[in-house]
Amino acid sequence: MVIRGSKGNPAAMQLEGSVSHVIFQRFLSGFVPYVQLRNQQATALNSANSEKQRDSLMAAYAATNASMQQLIDQLVSQEPASPVSTFVLAATYGFFNDMAWLEKNFELLKSPARQSASGQQVNAMIQDGKIGAVGSKAIDFTQADTSGKMVSLSSFKGKYVLVDFWASWCGPCRQENPNVVYNFKKFSPKNFTVLGVSLDREDQRNKWLEAIKKDQLTWTHVSDLKFWNNEAARLYRVNGIPYNFLVDPSGTIIAKNLRGPALEAKLCEVLGCK
Repeated sequence: MVIRGSKGNPAAMQLEGSVSHVIFQRFLSGFVPYVQLRNQQATALNSANSEKQRDSLMAAYAATNASMQQLIDQLVSQEPASPVSTFVLAATYGFFNDMAWLEKNFELLKSPARQSASGQQVNAMIQDGKIGAVGSKAIDFTQADTSGKMVSLSSFKGKYVLVDFWASWCGPCRQENPNVVYNFKKFSPKNFTVLGVSLDREDQRNKWLEAIKKDQLTWTHVSDLKFWNNEAARLYRVNGIPYNFLVDPSGTIIAKNLRGPALEAKLCEVLGCK
């Protein structure tokens, strides 16, 4: 089996090899329309003018995600020995960030699929995902805030807290910030807050502070200003930003990597949107 295209865009990928090609094309014929619909819904959400409209679009977006996962479940069930199944799991996991779902499907696969290159990739994702996994207790860390005061994650116990890894130099992080601001304003009266963890460097301290002010990030921010060697980022195996995880009042991680509409959807689920 030969893979061509970009793993970040499963709809544009090609698998060469007679049997694999047929299986993959059959899957794509049903999956791609949902990807297109999901993109349209995400665009509509970003320009929604009212709370009622956003809630309606959020419900539709969640339903589309569920339909996409069902198609992948179907593929794994029908083709448990095919490397196409593991390839699709690896390539689409970022749509859902649902480790329990990924592990459940991986356990259904047979040896040829598990031992393929993409099967090994999925297994590595699962093993790495168990560090700071959903359902586990958040590991405590302490770093200095913008005034130099030491702040610990554990000091937020009793609240829902989004631990948000970002940096002033990170374009996608800055693009995501308005979404975090929107949700902070909406849900902070409901026992929710954000703890920003910056991967800026020591010589970027002023840029970090300027970005906080410019983007109107009015929650607590901490950093050790060690760039990718940030100790909290290393602790949680952060290898790309933006990245976040949501901790409940008991200190348990209940969701990870909530971006775009997914953040509001999860907060609505646990805190209510009425």
